[in-house]
Amino acid sequence: MIKEEHEVAVLGAPQSQAPVLGAPQSQVAMLGAPQSQAPVATTVINIRSDTAVPDHIVWSLFNTIFMNWCCLGFVAFAYSVKSRDRKMVGDITGAQSYASTAKCLNIWALVLGVFLTIGSIVVLVFVCVAVYSMALEIMRNRGY
Repeated sequence: MIKEEHEVAVLGAPQSQAPVLGAPQSQVAMLGAPQSQAPVATTVINIRSDTAVPDHIVWSLFNTIFMNWCCLGFVAFAYSVKSRDRKMVGDITGAQSYASTAKCLNIWALVLGVFLTIGSIVVLVFVCVAVYSMALEIMRNRGY
């Protein structure tokens, strides 16, 4: 939250306008600030910063539940919660730092999760094909 203070002075007509010595009567020079006794009003403007810090908590929860390879989803969830806490306190810099770490961990958890899931499926298919071919070979050798 940024606070800006501006002072607004209400200026009236100067109290005295004395001519400068040696100047013609039609020219009047004002020296210094006006000698007004008007009160000074202060205005405080509160500007809400609309800096939205995404905490990635839903993404972290998804990675925790579905793609928690090497516990990266859980660690990302912890950093997301820390980011949300920092945001609620008003520490935008801390919230951005934790959110950045949570985002990085979520990306790694997602990439590793996708690669390891696809790799596991490929290995499972190869194992099933190998077992099936062994079973066929055994049946041929025994004469079934």
